[in-house]
Amino acid sequence: MNHWISDPAVLRERLERRPARVGLDTEFIRERTYWPQLALVQLAIDDAASKQEILLIDPLVPGMCAALAPLLTDPSVLKVMHSASEDLIAFKRACGVLPMPLFDTQIAAALAGIGAGMGYQRLVQERLGVALAKGETRSDWLRRPLSSAQLEYAADDVRHLDTLYLDLADKLDALHRRAWHDEDSARLLATAGDNGGERWPHLSLRAAQFLDTAGQRRLLRLLRWRETYARDSDRPRNWILDNELATTLARNPPIDRASLQRQLDAIPKAPRSLTDPLWQALTTPVADEADAPPVRGDDRDKAALRKLQDAVAQISLELGLPDGVLASRRWLEALLDGHDWPGALAGWRRTQLETRLTPLLAGGGSAEASV
Repeated sequence: MNHWISDPAVLRERLERRPARVGLDTEFIRERTYWPQLALVQLAIDDAASKQEILLIDPLVPGMCAALAPLLTDPSVLKVMHSASEDLIAFKRACGVLPMPLFDTQIAAALAGIGAGMGYQRLVQERLGVALAKGETRSDWLRRPLSSAQLEYAADDVRHLDTLYLDLADKLDALHRRAWHDEDSARLLATAGDNGGERWPHLSLRAAQFLDTAGQRRLLRLLRWRETYARDSDRPRNWILDNELATTLARNPPIDRASLQRQLDAIPKAPRSLTDPLWQALTTPVADEADAPPVRGDDRDKAALRKLQDAVAQISLELGLPDGVLASRRWLEALLDGHDWPGALAGWRRTQLETRLTPLLAGGGSAEASV
């Protein structure tokens, strides 16, 4: 049974009795803003009598997010979600809290060997044999009232989460991989809760590899400034400064503010109103820019990288893990560049990989990938 909840007092009353777990999802809009705008919260509650109640909660109502927050942070209630990364950011922005503890069915499906990056509809189809409608994917979820088709679509997004949880949790437990899932979910929550932004955003721009050291530092300054400005003004990054213009300014910096103004005036979509802060960002060093790792291009030892990739592929095959789950190319490149086991390669992944990859790293890839 589906219930539309537009009164915080009604929500608090319905949540007085806390279940062991809930299915949780959101609908949000992020077309014209930096932050996702929380437009709907779907909550599925299954009781011991195999009855299900789905609450469709209107977070646009004043006080609704405050009424929801105690459930989100209740450590005794497991929140079952699918591909939760952006939903977490939406909750953090609107409610000021993150839903935890978390069970992410997309992560679980990958670690159980079912498939990497699987969408909710496909996972429900493959595991439960249920075909879900796709018609409201691009709906305007901020409009009121929502249509019956929108509400049914939204309810479907949480209707099967509990059944998926039972299925996937059993598979993870049988494979002794529940701790792997919990580690990856904790990392997801930590990322969503980090307000600092990416430290080295220039590394993700392919064009940055063609800049000299000074140019890469200027690009870092511009991207750091853009991130802060986009967050503070709640506007998309590329509305502030697109990657192409940022790279151009870093490569060929104007000699003075007037030169920058002329350059911006010649580009139709350039941020001409932001000339002063843009000039300040371009010409003001950031405190840690000397520590910034250089952007690498095709100068890595391709044979060494291939040996690492082959070893990872073999280990993945032995573990029954889909491609890309154990270690991405980017993570392996970081290892080759001499960085310690980065980010997601720490923890359980390092345990699975270190013995086989260390000889390859020590020999610059010259050792044979014994398997």
